Amino acid sequence: MEWKYLLSNKRFGQEDKKLDKDKARTDFQRDYDRLIFSSPFRRLQNKTQVFPLPGSVFVHNRLTHSLEVSSVARSMGNIFLNQVEDQHPELIEEVPLISEVGSIVAAAALAHDLGNPAFGHSGEAAISRYFTDGDGKIYQKDVNNEQWHDLINFEGNANAIRILTHPFHGKGNDAYALTYSTLASIAKYPCASIAREKSEINRKKYGFFQSEQETFRKIANELQLAKVLEKPLIYKRHPLVYLVEAADDICYSIIDLEDAHRLKILTYEQVKSFLLPFANDPKIEDRLNSGYDDDAKVGLLRAKAINTLAVSCARIFFDEQEAILKGDFNKSLTDTLPEPYASAWKAVGKVSVDKIYNYSSVIQKEVAGYKVMAGLLEEFVPAVIYNNTHYYKKLVKLIPGQFYTEKEDIYSRIQSVLDFVSGMTDLYAVELYSKVKGTSFPAIT
Repeated sequence: MEWKYLLSNKRFGQEDKKLDKDKARTDFQRDYDRLIFSSPFRRLQNKTQVFPLPGSVFVHNRLTHSLEVSSVARSMGNIFLNQVEDQHPELIEEVPLISEVGSIVAAAALAHDLGNPAFGHSGEAAISRYFTDGDGKIYQKDVNNEQWHDLINFEGNANAIRILTHPFHGKGNDAYALTYSTLASIAKYPCASIAREKSEINRKKYGFFQSEQETFRKIANELQLAKVLEKPLIYKRHPLVYLVEAADDICYSIIDLEDAHRLKILTYEQVKSFLLPFANDPKIEDRLNSGYDDDAKVGLLRAKAINTLAVSCARIFFDEQEAILKGDFNKSLTDTLPEPYASAWKAVGKVSVDKIYNYSSVIQKEVAGYKVMAGLLEEFVPAVIYNNTHYYKKLVKLIPGQFYTEKEDIYSRIQSVLDFVSGMTDLYAVELYSKVKGTSFPAIT
């Protein structure tokens, strides 16, 4: 793959439109702005990151997480650009858009969680389980094998590409019209669901539903992504995916420790022991002992750790350019950290699983998410497919018009429900579940 093709400001859905000459913003900065002001992005403020949505102690949600990932990704892109300017200045002349790498990955990082349903990964699992173990099993006979794999392995990454490219009813065919490079930089797993393979970094999950396969093919052809296989469709990653992925890994891993401290799941001394190896500052102990309270100390250590990891990963990205452009780099950047950071990184991952992701309130949220998401699908999927009773007709009226489909096939009808349900915030999903299940009565307004 070559940078001169990989970086394109052509807009999806507006391919024939003349590019605006906006002196205030580049095309990729406009991508960022379009996402910031979008409804799916705003809804992230009420979607769980790890811990249940806050009471008196504020922890991260999907929106604050996405903003932080975007910030780190931009820094990493700019560190990479600085190295290019120092060591390969000729590339700047050959590929002027490489100067926009920071803006591209900032926009892509902003959108990386747009497709995640309510209740985080438990929401994804609940949707999948509805089709593997729940009432949705009966629809396997009505869809093809590739479509069935989409349904039984619902994937937020693929859903993000759908949200940003699908012509939802009444929203136009170019509602977002993001640049091709920004869209490709979101796709961590550029393959069909049936092609998943955990040993391959580009296939651990999948990046597009069957409904968006031709959409992604169009993006890949424009940017000349390396194709691995036609059936099932598999591509190598766009190189900038590695930076977006690393920024995400760094933010959730380090900031989950900070949230765990605020919620008193981990003590200050415990968090310090995990973050201090990343501090890379001989005077850090003096600063920690200069009158900061524990929250401020953790904040300082968090900032030092994120900076160290971002710089390290950006340098790895630059050093591994040849393998990445060939599509031969089969690890994430964080899995390639040098010592002593590699050992410290593994320790953070272990404590996150042992102490954070299995904490009681996190598990309670996941269990509740299973019930709520599955319950909504139990009601709305048959209503949309059959729509043949008074009750079903009433349920269908609760679905916003943008999710309406004129297609008659079962896969498309199911997708219209998944578009509706996966876009819900945690609180809206709980409220609607209570109302349609009859456990609460809607207020008369």
